[in-house]
Amino acid sequence: MPSVLPADFARLGDEVARLCDAGVDRIQWDVMDGVFVPNLTFGPGIIASARQYSTVGFEAHLMVVDPDELLGRYVEAGCELVIVHAEACTHLHRTLARIRDLGARSGVSLNPHTPADVVEHVLPVTDLVLAMTVNPGFGGQKYIASVEPKVSRLRRMIDESGLAIELEVDGGITDETIAGAAAAGADVFISGSWMYNYAGGKAAAVERLREVAREAAGVGAPAAEDAEDAEVVLS
Repeated sequence: MPSVLPADFARLGDEVARLCDAGVDRIQWDVMDGVFVPNLTFGPGIIASARQYSTVGFEAHLMVVDPDELLGRYVEAGCELVIVHAEACTHLHRTLARIRDLGARSGVSLNPHTPADVVEHVLPVTDLVLAMTVNPGFGGQKYIASVEPKVSRLRRMIDESGLAIELEVDGGITDETIAGAAAAGADVFISGSWMYNYAGGKAAAVERLREVAREAAGVGAPAAEDAEDAEVVLS
């Protein structure tokens, strides 16, 4: 899944269309409020205006201090999955359940310092867990490899729950770092700056990340009829 954070904001519709042409599985919108993180990005109106250019789903990663007030607006903007930060939610279970009530899939994100056990008791109302592998707020940061044991812990928690929950990593994902995240148990990968700057272009970057992730996870290339279902999310 690519994040649009490194995109040309003056041409977001065209940027979204090009990402779809590159074969991405979803597109992530990094929503920042300038308070929870020191940056400002996308309001729901901007995302809604870009939705018509996309042939894949949108996910909103809400890096904001009061996500409950915004959930409905981002679902209405066309985001099929909405991710909130555990650190920003006083009543996390209620917030995740509300996302589902609005007709979207629910996700919960953990900053690098936040322990995996924080989400243990909300897994039944969760469709995706995101382990941040950088401190949120800016693109182009260095991957924090020390988060990988937490990813492994989350993988075990999800597997033991028996629930269909995706495990996503976001931050500093390249063809060199994705192997560690995949081996730790992540199955969705956000890659932004690296993918946008890849010399071979975005489509080649997508395939390179898929190849390395599958090898690290011990997964062979999918059969032709299943290829479209193999998911690597780049941000």
